[in-house]
Amino acid sequence: MKQAWIKTTLALAIGALSSQALANGLAINEHSASGMGTAFAGRSSNVLDASIVAGNPAGMSKLERREVSGGLAFIHALTDIEATGGTGSTDGDMVPFATVPFGYYVTPINDKLHFGLGLYVPFAVISDYENGHMGRYHGLNSEVEVVNLQPTLSYKINDQVSVGGGLVISRIYGQLTSNSAVGPFDAKIEIEGDDIAYGYNLGVLVDFTERLSWGLTYHSKVKYSLEGDTKVSDMPAGVSVPNTGGTVPFSALNGKYDASVDITMPESVDTSVTYRLDDQWTLYGGATWTRWSRLESLVVENQTSNPVAAGVLGRKVEPLKWSNTWSFAVGTSYQLNPQWVLRAGLALDESPTNDEHRTTRIPVSDRTILSLGAGWNINRDMTLDLAYSYLKEDKGEVNQAGYNAEYENSAHGLAAQLTYRF
Repeated sequence: MKQAWIKTTLALAIGALSSQALANGLAINEHSASGMGTAFAGRSSNVLDASIVAGNPAGMSKLERREVSGGLAFIHALTDIEATGGTGSTDGDMVPFATVPFGYYVTPINDKLHFGLGLYVPFAVISDYENGHMGRYHGLNSEVEVVNLQPTLSYKINDQVSVGGGLVISRIYGQLTSNSAVGPFDAKIEIEGDDIAYGYNLGVLVDFTERLSWGLTYHSKVKYSLEGDTKVSDMPAGVSVPNTGGTVPFSALNGKYDASVDITMPESVDTSVTYRLDDQWTLYGGATWTRWSRLESLVVENQTSNPVAAGVLGRKVEPLKWSNTWSFAVGTSYQLNPQWVLRAGLALDESPTNDEHRTTRIPVSDRTILSLGAGWNINRDMTLDLAYSYLKEDKGEVNQAGYNAEYENSAHGLAAQLTYRF
């Protein structure tokens, strides 16, 4: 019971790790359809529309008019699970169809200064194992989302160099459930909490020549202190827990308890180059470093005056032992005619965890992502971008108490984005 409780409570902070979105660890990439078409190669150096607010705030300086850009990304994930060491099903249909929205606005203030506003989702997950899943004691249902609101400024130093920065106002919300084995019974534990925290983004964009551009973006860490409650239900009256002076039925744990979890999303650095080969072909390359080693461990605080609950709850420490990661992407675009541009890209994305530390809620491995996209200039003022990505993960093992499994994940992503200039 105690170990199951620890695993479930920690899920309030790390539930997003089971995301099958098109980036690894906690992060997702679905911030624009125009960038998705090249697997986000050139994220910091290629200015296509107002979505550059999220990619590199310095890039706003290249937008000549006001722009509103927004869209949706759709993700359909597939998970193949081969499990042993427990009882229950292993259907593997654990990630429902998901939708990721994004929206941006940029306006010139004068010839050198631009203002932008972005609303996007950097981390999110909806995972839902079947009720009788073999790994239900380590995680059952997860719904976690982080939404960023980013007011941003850019400054054009000269015709070659621009800089920019933005404040990140970030809200996290989580609601998760799992089962806890109490004798022959399955009790239910549900956790809910939220927080608002702050960070920042900084960027620089340099045009070395008319054909070659380089960009660098720094995304700061964001520290959340989630406050919420833990609801325990279905604890059976016929099973007891040792207590001072005798035993007390587990049913005495039923109820709500205050809970808090501190978690820091790590900083990252993205750099990329854009090279305009000629009037039709453009090449992109990029790399992103993420300091996942900040997630060495998580500490959960549960507050209760219930003397029975106090013996089971309280302060829990869970090691994660994540490692820093690199991701790399290359891409190209082809200007078919003044109305249409075609895009393609390939990305390699390292996993921050491994077979030793991977968990049911974090069954991610190294990823390969192939993307295709197209942009249609409907007229001078309006552009429609579409993109498709296919993600394939290496096989990864999960080895937890009473649950040993091999996961093989894949996902299809589709995004659409409309940009209006005025």
